[in-house]
Amino acid sequence: MAAYRNYLLVWLALLVLTGATVAISYFELGLWNAGAALFIASVKGTLVALYFMHLRYEVKLVLGFAVFPLFILALLIVGTLMDNLFR
Repeated sequence: MAAYRNYLLVWLALLVLTGATVAISYFELGLWNAGAALFIASVKGTLVALYFMHLRYEVKLVLGFAVFPLFILALLIVGTLMDNLFR
């Protein structure tokens, strides 16, 4: 019964965060609109990965394999931004 409660709470959190994403789109925040939407999407993706993909209960090695591609993505983004910054 406790597992269903966790899934229900995560589902409700995902609904609230989806509503927050829609609400943010109506505000004029300039460049911060994309940043806020990406932050909310990251939180939602983390919730999905931890609870619905069961990464929360896995050993640290499996969690490392899940996080490593995010590190590589961050390196690629920073490298691209640095290249564009110094042109």
